[in-house]
Amino acid sequence: MLDVNFVRANFDLVRKKLEDRGFPLQTLDNFTALDERRRSLIRKRDDLNAERNKASQEIGQLMKSGRKDEAESGRAAVRDIGDQTAQAESELGAIENELNSLMTALPNLPHDTVPVGEDENANLEIKRWGDPPAFDFEPRDHVDLGVRLGILDLERATKISGARFSILTGAGARLERALINFCLDIQTRRHGYTEVVPPFIVNAKTLFGTGQLPKFEDDLFKLTDERGFYLIPTAEVPLTNIYADEIIDGSKLPIKMTAYTPCFRSEAGSYGKDTRGLIRQHQFDKVELVKITRPEDSYEELESLTTDAEAALQALGLAYRRIVLSTGDMGFSAAKTYDIEVWLPSQNTYREISSCSNCESFQARRAQIRFRRDGKSRLEYAHTLNGSGLAIGRTWLAILENYQQEDGSIRVPEALRPFMDGVDRIG
Repeated sequence: MLDVNFVRANFDLVRKKLEDRGFPLQTLDNFTALDERRRSLIRKRDDLNAERNKASQEIGQLMKSGRKDEAESGRAAVRDIGDQTAQAESELGAIENELNSLMTALPNLPHDTVPVGEDENANLEIKRWGDPPAFDFEPRDHVDLGVRLGILDLERATKISGARFSILTGAGARLERALINFCLDIQTRRHGYTEVVPPFIVNAKTLFGTGQLPKFEDDLFKLTDERGFYLIPTAEVPLTNIYADEIIDGSKLPIKMTAYTPCFRSEAGSYGKDTRGLIRQHQFDKVELVKITRPEDSYEELESLTTDAEAALQALGLAYRRIVLSTGDMGFSAAKTYDIEVWLPSQNTYREISSCSNCESFQARRAQIRFRRDGKSRLEYAHTLNGSGLAIGRTWLAILENYQQEDGSIRVPEALRPFMDGVDRIG
């Protein structure tokens, strides 16, 4: 959530940044009128309160001097001021609700280093690592490989649940579990993240804090009871909100957390996209990375978080590239985002396997995550960052496709073998 004071003081800049994002500017058009009306009502309320306090003191003096008739007349005036104050408070409340609704609809402002563009076509590739494998046979996609090996079953998953679900069995299930442990091990042992097991079900306030609500409710799975619970779309949601409504000791920043969770997404608006296989599922596994930092450190921490996510791909020997997303392709809460894309032989292209973002103070303001540099300093909003380290299902399919053999078997990457009890081949 943006700071009202910042928007007021930098209105033209905010308007330009939102225009760069392709955000409909008519949403912003009411800001100035609402903000001015709000401030006018605050002044009116404060003036009325001051007037009432002064009149009350005068009534007390009249009572002490025995001038009861004048005091009674003064009480009538105070009651009238009270009625005016209540009216101003009521109108102020309505204006503040309207202004708050407007502010919660505004996305984060892109950082100055983000390329300006309408969509993914303006994204910039800034790094490549590894060489895509060269096959002397026609490579199969992960669906053909998994079904032939008997480790992937999409038909029975559709019978049980519907489209965009999968069943992994035998070595396929073992590979999934090994990847979860492998990714957690790298981030906790090598990079110093604290492992967390968070709830997989959260309330609406938590989803508001990280920016999924109210704008993206159609993308969520909501439970049907009266408690208003949702299945998490990513571990970013519960991890970031661990510190909601708290004041953190600044000496403890940065806070670095990682978690494995299943993720649940309705994929609203994705009809017809990636319908084959595991690329876009309603339920998938992911290891998430979250950081809470001081403002001045957050962009350095974004670089290291992204490098931490890349380390898992490097250890697995999977070729990838890093791109910086354009203003028109970034997520709602992000100020800057790097996507890491892994090479998929079946598609002869790179596909997203991790997205690493700096949200600056946007989520912290919504979730009220603040810190003090020391016991006497003022409260400040922290900066929050998140990234996938990695999307497990997409890593699973990338291993099948990149490590496939001509006979249809899969060579297990050397770094993953200790997590599979030494198994070096599937099939």
